[in-house]
Amino acid sequence: MPVALLALAVGAFGIGTTEFVMMGVLPLTAADFHIDIPSAGYFISAYALGVVIGAPLLTALAVRLPRKTMLLAMMGLFTVGNALFALSPNQDFGIAFRFLAGLPHGAFFGAGAVVASSLAQPGQRAKAVSMMFMGLTLANVIGVPLGTLLGQQVGWRATFGVVAVIGLLAIAAIAKLVPHQGRPADPSIRGELGAFRRPQVWLALAIVMFGLGGVFACMSYIAPMLTDVAGYSPANVTVLLSLAGVGMTIGNYLGGRLADKALMPSLYVALLALATVLAIFTVTAQGKVGAAVTIFFVGVAGFMIGPMMQARIMEKAGGTPSLVSAAVQSAFNIANSIGAYLGGLVIAGGLGLLAPNWVGALLAVLGVSIAAVSGLLDRREARVQKELALAS
Repeated sequence: MPVALLALAVGAFGIGTTEFVMMGVLPLTAADFHIDIPSAGYFISAYALGVVIGAPLLTALAVRLPRKTMLLAMMGLFTVGNALFALSPNQDFGIAFRFLAGLPHGAFFGAGAVVASSLAQPGQRAKAVSMMFMGLTLANVIGVPLGTLLGQQVGWRATFGVVAVIGLLAIAAIAKLVPHQGRPADPSIRGELGAFRRPQVWLALAIVMFGLGGVFACMSYIAPMLTDVAGYSPANVTVLLSLAGVGMTIGNYLGGRLADKALMPSLYVALLALATVLAIFTVTAQGKVGAAVTIFFVGVAGFMIGPMMQARIMEKAGGTPSLVSAAVQSAFNIANSIGAYLGGLVIAGGLGLLAPNWVGALLAVLGVSIAAVSGLLDRREARVQKELALAS
């Protein structure tokens, strides 16, 4: 694998840390700004909104830039946003700076996935993309626990100051290790938007929104499941989340390799595995050992899907992959919102803390159904092309 992928992974590590560590230091920021926990939750929402808006907007604005320049610009904006958030004087400025930090998230991953794919040998492109995303999954294993610990010992501002430093390291690594990419072949927003006229692109985004929504239906409420149902102490939740992060890292690794061998069959298996594991979690969550083992496999099954879908959507975008690649990150955050909303809905409806797992299983089954439709279209297109070839 090219050493340039290491530079992309460092950037992904920083982005993954800032996205998820906010959950760990949320009580600290609430106390510092003298607000309640629900109000501090706006720091999470503001970042997610920045991702959803920034992914298509910044990719469109920078469509004529060489992709290395795009990566450097996005990581620069990320670094500034996190540094400013660490210096926020009040809640309003904090929300604005979290939004700013979220803006480059999707555009960075969109451009990074295209660059990673271009650096890989044929037949290893999904593997290359998964190596970049390895930084994102390792953030859940290393960055988030250490960032939370740093926040508890020194203060939450130190956590985001360190994230800004990681951003600077990523800028230096990208500048040094990523080769010059040149301008995109079709540097026009019209060409990029043209990819969205393809039904397969929308089906791929739908698989992400609903299939991965199953992961977030579970993970959004994992803390009360582990404490109130499985019987763990709050202090052990961070360790268990790291275990889930290990599962995510393994799943990401496997997903990239399986996607290069047999993308659609592997996708079907991953989504069905996710649905099965989430359904099983409704039973195993009632015991400590069962909960720990199952949460690991939720991470494995859920994050196998990521590199598969990134590879799938770039394949269906044809020669204009930047905007649709960035749109995957918007779809990822929409999946987060859908899963969290539906999971909260069933809890509020009195169905219990484990009910989000059933919601997650159903969302994963919906993802499989959409993937099956996409696979049918693949076979129909292949049959039409074969008939045309025979006719000529």
